[in-house]
Amino acid sequence: MSSGICETEKSGRQADRFAASLGVLDAGLDEPRSGKVIAVLNQKGGVGKTTLATHLAAELALDGRRVVLIDADPQGSASDWAQRRAENGHNRLYGIFGLARESLHVEIPDIALAADFVVIDGPPRVASIARSAMLAADLALVPVQPSAYDVWASQEMVKLIEEARIYKPQLRAAFVVNRRVVGTVIGREARAALADQPLPTLAAEVSQRIAFADSVAAGSLVRERDADGSAAREIARLAAQVCEALR
Repeated sequence: MSSGICETEKSGRQADRFAASLGVLDAGLDEPRSGKVIAVLNQKGGVGKTTLATHLAAELALDGRRVVLIDADPQGSASDWAQRRAENGHNRLYGIFGLARESLHVEIPDIALAADFVVIDGPPRVASIARSAMLAADLALVPVQPSAYDVWASQEMVKLIEEARIYKPQLRAAFVVNRRVVGTVIGREARAALADQPLPTLAAEVSQRIAFADSVAAGSLVRERDADGSAAREIARLAAQVCEALR
């Protein structure tokens, strides 16, 4: 596995208009360096958000970055994974905070000051928290399973992202094809359908693999189980493209 996935910007980012209007940040002052915020979001459940969020955060942390994962899902799946990880004796790679509330855009800027990356594991079916996460984010990733139902459901996320961009025009967003069944054409068909949406789709895809299911049960990472395996390579490619999208 190669190192040097990406380099974070050394200059402070400008406050978004929404936060400035609340007095959270003063756009007229020079800000200290702040980490990039990545929100993994989809209003549809069962698309693999938590698996992607925990693995993406780990890939960045293993590359030497300071990473914080925000568990914004009331179900607390990422926190449960971290607890299983600790119980099974795996080392702690990053901090996880449970913040399943509508004030993420107010709280995360302070958290980002002490991190290179903040990864948000967003909730399904809670639009208010998803909106707050998008206003906190530099990049919104929308995992989509390769099925017609998931592609249709993605339109709801597109609408929420377009609404968030009214207040935060610089918000970047992209689809990620997730849980693609290896050896089928369904993934290509889903990608073709997503091409009609106003958001781009990352070239990196993550397949449906037993390694991911096993990692969830054990609180481990596919990279820890097989560093040269297909699953680990897919996560590494995804992390590299995410970093490229944030440049």
